[in-house]
Amino acid sequence: MRLTAFTDFGLRALMRMASDTDRAWNTGEIADEFGISRHHLTKTIATLANAGIVETKRGGGGGARLAQPAGEIKIGHVVRVLERDQALVECFQAKGNACTITPLCRLKGFLSRAEGAFLNALDDHTLADCALPSSTRDFLSETAP
Repeated sequence: MRLTAFTDFGLRALMRMASDTDRAWNTGEIADEFGISRHHLTKTIATLANAGIVETKRGGGGGARLAQPAGEIKIGHVVRVLERDQALVECFQAKGNACTITPLCRLKGFLSRAEGAFLNALDDHTLADCALPSSTRDFLSETAP
C-alpha cells in the first residue's frame, strides 16, 4: 500500500508534536524542519483537527497540539482518517468506479483483506511508539551526506 503525501505530512507533524506535548506547534516551523509545503501541511492539520486528533488555536501562542496522549493515538486510526478519500484501487471508490470486471472480480476481496491487515497492523502501534527525538533538525544535519 502506498500512502499519499497528505498522510506522510500528517504523520510527520504528529511525530513532531508527540516529541513535546507541552507546547503548541505552528505549521511553519514543522514545514521548515521537514522541508515540506506549509500550505499542504495546513490542510493536513485541519483534517487532523476535524477528526479530533489535534487541537488548534489561532493567534499568538497558537498552533497545534495533540488532543489526547500520544500513547492513545493509534497509527492505523490516523492513516484511516488521512487516507479516507483515497481508494486503494478504482473498484473501492464509492463514485466513479468504471472497472468493467468488478462484477466478476475476486481480486477485490483479496485487496480488501490486505488493506485491512495493513491498517490493523498499524493499530498495534501508537504515536508514542514513533515520537521523534526533540532535536531532529540536529540529527538530520549530522547524518546528511
